[in-house]
Amino acid sequence: MPWRWKVISREHQINDEIRGREVRLVGAEGEQIGIKPLREALQMAIDLNMDLVNVAPTAKPPVCRIMDYGKFRYEQQKKEKEARKNQKIVDLKEVWFRANIEEHDYQTKLRNVVKFLNEGDKVKCSVRFRGREITHASIGQRILDRLAKEVAELCVMERAPKLEGRSMIMILAPKTTN
Repeated sequence: MPWRWKVISREHQINDEIRGREVRLVGAEGEQIGIKPLREALQMAIDLNMDLVNVAPTAKPPVCRIMDYGKFRYEQQKKEKEARKNQKIVDLKEVWFRANIEEHDYQTKLRNVVKFLNEGDKVKCSVRFRGREITHASIGQRILDRLAKEVAELCVMERAPKLEGRSMIMILAPKTTN
């Protein structure tokens, strides 16, 4: 039986949790019943073996609907679960380069960047400088510019190469396919 007596933390007030003398009542099929005293509305819900749910508590008088609250919550949770299933979470993957990187290592890291972008993830490309390499930041700039040029058809540059401490960082985001 859907009638509930105990108070459970939820976003809607139901049955005895509703405060107020009168309510604007909406029937189980969505039909407008009109303004009724709260006790009469509760009795109508009990007679139909359903719940009285306050759907608009800020209205004057509050709008209440006669419905099966358990079924309503179940359908709401199903819709939320479906919406979560369809959304894509974009991760930020990081690929590190060195200022004196060899060609083969560069090609390997380039393949990883292409793979991450094709999967729909953002890529943070950073060139790490050690010791005196920091005095030749232009080398790191050239590496990141070359990388950006080679993957230009797959992505957009969200953040241009910029020196931060001992690292030069660039962020690439996949192109949206709408």
